Amino acid sequence: MKVMILAAGKGERMRPLTLTTPKPLLPVAGKPLIQWHIEALASAGLRRLVINHAWLGEQLERTFGRGEQLGVEIEWSAEGQPLETAGGILQALPLLGDAPFLLVNGDIFTDFDFSGIRSNQTSLAHLVLVDNPAHKAQGDFVLAAGQISNPQAGEAALTYSGIAILHPALFDGLQPGAAALAPLLRRAADQGRVTGQHYSGVWIDVGTPERLAEANRQAQAR
Repeated sequence: MKVMILAAGKGERMRPLTLTTPKPLLPVAGKPLIQWHIEALASAGLRRLVINHAWLGEQLERTFGRGEQLGVEIEWSAEGQPLETAGGILQALPLLGDAPFLLVNGDIFTDFDFSGIRSNQTSLAHLVLVDNPAHKAQGDFVLAAGQISNPQAGEAALTYSGIAILHPALFDGLQPGAAALAPLLRRAADQGRVTGQHYSGVWIDVGTPERLAEANRQAQAR
C-alpha cells in the first residue's frame, strides 16, 4: 500500500517558527516532525510514500531527497499554491495509483502503529478517531460497531486523527483546485461507506507552539 503524507500547510498559528521553516521540519526531540512518521511507516513495512508540499517545500525535498537514507521511496507532489487537503490529494492521485492508500497528516505527533490499520473492500474511507482534545471538544464523527456516521443532535463524537485509508473513488467528480477533505468524508459517511477505529494512545495535533512543546515532551519520554 502506498502512503500520502500531507505536508503543504503554511503553519500560520506556528509563527514565527514557520516563517523560515515549513511546519513538517520543525524539530521534535532532535529530528523533524515529519521524520517521526517516515520512520514509523518504514517500520510498519510501508515504504512507498508520496508527500505534497507548498510553503517552503524545497526545504523538505533537500532534507529527505528520495528517502534512501530512511529506507523509503519518496515521490514529491509540489503545489504551486496550497490546494488544501482534498485538492492536494487529487493532484497526487496519479502518483498514488488506483488502489486504496494510507493518508497521514504531517502535522500530528503519534505513536500509532501503522501496521494495525485495516479497511474493508466496500468502504470509501476508513478513519482513525481519537478522544477529543481540549481545543476540539465537539469532535467530528460518531463511531459505532466499526461504522462511522455524522453526529446528530446530542450524539457524542470523536475527533478525526488525520490518519485514514482512502479509496481514490472518494474523489470522483472533484474538480482540480483547492478543496477540503471533510465534505467528502461527510458525504461518504451519509452513504454508509465510511468505517473506522478508535485509538487511545499518544496523539497530538501540532498546531501551536504549546502543542509542539508537548510533542517534544512525549517524544523525550519514549
